[in-house]
Amino acid sequence: MKALLLSEIKKLEVVEIPKPEIGPDDLLVSVRACGICGSDIHGFDGSSGRRIPPLVMGHEAAGIVEAVGAHVTKFRIGDRITFDSTVSCGKCHFCRSGSINLCENRQVLGVSCKEFRRQGAFAEYVSVPQNIAYHIPESLPFEHAAMIEAVSIAVHATNRTPRCLGGSVVVVGSGMIGLLCIQTLKLSGFSKVIAVDLEDEKLELAKKLGATHTLNARTADPVAAILGWTDGRGADAAMEVVGANKPVQTCFQVVRRGGSVTLVGNLTPVVELPLQTIVTRELSVYGSCASNGEIPQCIELLASGAIQVAPLITAMTNLEETASWFDRLYAGEKGAMKVIVRPNQ
Repeated sequence: MKALLLSEIKKLEVVEIPKPEIGPDDLLVSVRACGICGSDIHGFDGSSGRRIPPLVMGHEAAGIVEAVGAHVTKFRIGDRITFDSTVSCGKCHFCRSGSINLCENRQVLGVSCKEFRRQGAFAEYVSVPQNIAYHIPESLPFEHAAMIEAVSIAVHATNRTPRCLGGSVVVVGSGMIGLLCIQTLKLSGFSKVIAVDLEDEKLELAKKLGATHTLNARTADPVAAILGWTDGRGADAAMEVVGANKPVQTCFQVVRRGGSVTLVGNLTPVVELPLQTIVTRELSVYGSCASNGEIPQCIELLASGAIQVAPLITAMTNLEETASWFDRLYAGEKGAMKVIVRPNQ
């Protein structure tokens, strides 16, 4: 089969490799769509340390079941499916207690690090265990279904965030995940959703997708503006979806006493936290990792139109052109959001 191989740092090439073998509990999936994630871009240059070559990347995908293992009971050849990016074991303490995203033995599709190497979905076929797969309706295009993994991150982060109907929330970062979080937070009951970013184009899209207020932190003071929009108290909650020091600091500066900050971005391994602010203002801090069984709800949200992903898709491409898209995204092409790869077209 054809696959896009990260053969060395910053080098991608289309190669012929064997089809994945499947075990008794696995599905062989013909990949119809797979999104390029920001984490793939950071893996491309080796900066994340989680894409050690040689590796087939890609973890946001959907496709058709091509073959099933001997123990598979819920799926048949020809089924349209998507799947989680986190491969959980289902047997450890955390899986058995309902926290599959914290699995002690977890792997991630398209990721290689010191602990494991798991080939991903920038290929004509990928193998996944049946316990992370989900049926998708005929009405949902594969290109949209490939976004479900990203939607699940936003849904999980929103589920981690304390909220009340009519409350206010600040989302710092209007990239792909930030724009999805704006939609999920609005659906969850926040009536005032404030988007903060450094690019006006992203903020315009944020407003179209549900943000009630937008602010460019290059040209305005987020603290002063948000205090003005919240009667001088600060927002009830803030969500950081960049993973860098300055956006994290902004979140702690704009929430009210007794408010909460949810940290989703993880671009930078270490950031500073304002200890005295957290303690004296009694702030709650929540980490949000991947998703935890929310994919069925995400499928429904997309199928019903409650979450919009079409405005976030910049382009669709084939395997042969994907390497050039990596170069463009790595260079920071203005206005680019999600690029969907279609390996079998």
